[in-house]
Amino acid sequence: MNAPLNTNPTSPELGREILAGGYRTNVHDNGQGFPVMLIHGSGPGVTAWANWRLIMPELAQQRRVIAPDMLGFGYSERPESPNYCRDTWVEHAIGVLDALGIEQADVVGNSFGGGIALALAIKYPQRVRRLVLMGSVGVSFPITKGLDEVWGYEPSFALMRRLMSVFAFDRNLVTDELAELRYQASIRPGFQESFAQMFPAPRQRWVDGLASDPAAIQALRHETLVIHGREDLVIPLQASLDLANLIERAQLHVFGQCGHWTQIEHAGRFARLVNDFLTEADSASGAH
Repeated sequence: MNAPLNTNPTSPELGREILAGGYRTNVHDNGQGFPVMLIHGSGPGVTAWANWRLIMPELAQQRRVIAPDMLGFGYSERPESPNYCRDTWVEHAIGVLDALGIEQADVVGNSFGGGIALALAIKYPQRVRRLVLMGSVGVSFPITKGLDEVWGYEPSFALMRRLMSVFAFDRNLVTDELAELRYQASIRPGFQESFAQMFPAPRQRWVDGLASDPAAIQALRHETLVIHGREDLVIPLQASLDLANLIERAQLHVFGQCGHWTQIEHAGRFARLVNDFLTEADSASGAH
C-alpha cells in the first residue's frame, strides 16, 4: 500500500523518497561527514522529524545525518500484508544504508529504535562504527503501564494529552497545542491503521520480541553510549542499566529530571553528549 500523501508538500516532516529494501522510504539526509543514522521511537503518529527535529541540525554541522521513517511509520510505505517485527525493521534500516551507498555509520536508536539499532549492530557488526541507545528497549523487562498505554493508543485528544504527560517530565512541554498537533498526526490517513497492527495486546510479547539475546549483547565490541531519563515512565531505567552491564565497551549517562524525551527535554545536552562521543571515533579514524 502506498504511503499517504502529505497534503502539505512544504512540511518539514518530508525529506526525500528512496527505495530501501524494496520499500518506498521517507528519509532526511542532511550535512556532510561521517554518517550517523537516527532511528526513531514508536509513539503514535511518530515520524523521524518529530523525534529528531531538535537534534538533526546540531549533528548535521559536523556529520551526515540520516533519519528515515521506519517501515509502517510516518511517510514511508505501509505494506499490504506486513510482518512487523525486529528483523523486518533491521533489514529496512540496512536497506536505507545500502540505498544511500553507506558502508558504515554510527547508529543512534530511541526507545523502539534502540532495540532495532542494537539488533542491527549484532547482526551486521561491520556496518556500525559506534552505537547510541537512548531510553532503549533491547532487553526483556516487565512492560510498564506507560508503554502499554503508548502501544495501545486509540485516537483521541484526551488520550494523546495523557500520553504527552507520560512521555515528558517537564510539564511545561505538555501543552494543549502539542497534544493537538500529535493527535492530528496520529489520525493522518493510514497512520493509526498501521500502528494498530504493530503491537496488539497482549503487549509483553513485543517487549520480548524487540529484545536481543543477552549473550549476543555481551559479545558486542562496539563502543556504546547508553542514555536514559531517570524519571522515564515508558522504558524503565533498569533496562539501560542492564544494557550498560551487558555491553563491554559501554558508558552510561542518566539525565535527572527527565522522562522518555531525553532528546527533547535536554536537547542541547543530548546533542553535545552524542557529538562528543562520535567525535572520539572521528579523531581515531581520521574521519571528517
